[in-house]
Amino acid sequence: MRVRDWQDILEDVVESGAESSGWRALAGDRRSGVGEDMFLGHPSVGVYQLKTYAKNPFEVQGVGAQVARSIDDELDPLFPDQDTGGRFGVNQGIEDEDEAKERAKELETVLETHSDAPTTGDALFEDVMEALDSPAFGPMEHDMYDRPDRLDDLSETFEEADDLLTKELDDLIEESDVGRGFQ
Repeated sequence: MRVRDWQDILEDVVESGAESSGWRALAGDRRSGVGEDMFLGHPSVGVYQLKTYAKNPFEVQGVGAQVARSIDDELDPLFPDQDTGGRFGVNQGIEDEDEAKERAKELETVLETHSDAPTTGDALFEDVMEALDSPAFGPMEHDMYDRPDRLDDLSETFEEADDLLTKELDDLIEESDVGRGFQ
């Protein structure tokens, strides 16, 4: 297992080439210390664990690693399913004005279509993510004030990785001279 910057892990997700709607995520507060824990998973790509904290209102720092190469029958129930109320999406930056105009037009078409027809929130979300060409999106269980039980279960499943990433993030926080994250 190789510990890397959390944004490098997200770059792996973006470049994975996996079915973009097949991703699932789970996130919440860290067990101890400031910041958040997150697991991103896709059946054909595997599982990534991220630990991050807000150094200030404009900067998030963190570490991550790939902790599994696939989601097997043992890991599958630990991730949220399509019926989970929350959603997440990873978005790539738009490179130029022409691309921005094209995406805006696609997004406008999606919104007009959904406003004229009976639809669901899930269908709108999926169509918006497709219009924005999101490389990864799907259901997410997230608790902003605590930890979902399944987050603890995943942390225990990958205990060695969790311990190593916790140490690396604690070192990063200590080196930042902040003492704790922005609150």
